[in-house]
Amino acid sequence: MRYDDFRRSDNIDDRRDDDGGMMGGGGGFGIPMGGGGGLGIGTIIVLGLVGWAFGIDPRILIGGAEILGGGGGSTYQSDRPVQPRKSGTPTDEVGSMISGILGEIDDRWSEIFQASGQSYAGPRIVLFRNATNGGRCGMAQAAMGPFYCPPDKQIFLDTNFFRQVETRFHGCSGNACKFTSAYIIAHEAGHHVQNLLGILPRVTRLQQQAGSKAEGNALQVRVELQADCLSGVWVNREEKKRPGFLEAGDIDAALQTATAIGDDTLQRQAQGRVVPDSFTHGSAEQRKRWFMTGYQQGTVQACNTFGSDRL
Repeated sequence: MRYDDFRRSDNIDDRRDDDGGMMGGGGGFGIPMGGGGGLGIGTIIVLGLVGWAFGIDPRILIGGAEILGGGGGSTYQSDRPVQPRKSGTPTDEVGSMISGILGEIDDRWSEIFQASGQSYAGPRIVLFRNATNGGRCGMAQAAMGPFYCPPDKQIFLDTNFFRQVETRFHGCSGNACKFTSAYIIAHEAGHHVQNLLGILPRVTRLQQQAGSKAEGNALQVRVELQADCLSGVWVNREEKKRPGFLEAGDIDAALQTATAIGDDTLQRQAQGRVVPDSFTHGSAEQRKRWFMTGYQQGTVQACNTFGSDRL
């Protein structure tokens, strides 16, 4: 992926040099990225209450609505003073790449919204290491993977996650991992689009009315597959705006990542069997197909996972 000419966004809160007043591993659900254990019960309760208060499914807030979940270790409050946080465009290579990706995502979605008579205000990305204050979504922890916080309209991202995708989950390799990073950020931005369009609150209401956990999970799968599709829409529009930004192997890398983080792939690796009723993100095949649907058709209308009989 060529990103030298991307517009850099300054809508970034860089906390990578700040422990956020917290130390330790993270929490969430899915394949562990850290040690044993999981979210503390206090954190789960807080996130659950936040979810109900703002009309958001608590699973979205507890890292479950994002690309990958994890297990985690304990956390504790630090008595060290919080370091001053940096806002604006990061100057390091990874930070600059993320800033460029966000700038282009915002520009393309602004064009899409404007074409339908709507205005678009992009999400803010919070970069951190290990753990940080997640605002109204509780503690953001590295092992949760990247996640979008609907009430604050922020994406939380520990940049070490990109390396985990490459080295631990084999979701990409070499230079193509840059495009995998773009796919991941575009997926989170897809949740932001869903939030702006009122999709997340509507799904939350349906999940609250669901008669079983499996029914609620099935709705969550549609949310995640739609975000994959919306990430493909961005790639389609970006390619038209900047021909040549994609390099050989980039799309294959995105599909490889989608395969690596499909629910069936992760469950098979973790427990040796697949339980479709417990899917929250979709199978490898589904994730690849919906990303390609968005990429090939380039319209929001093509991403209506809620109106499709075939996921």
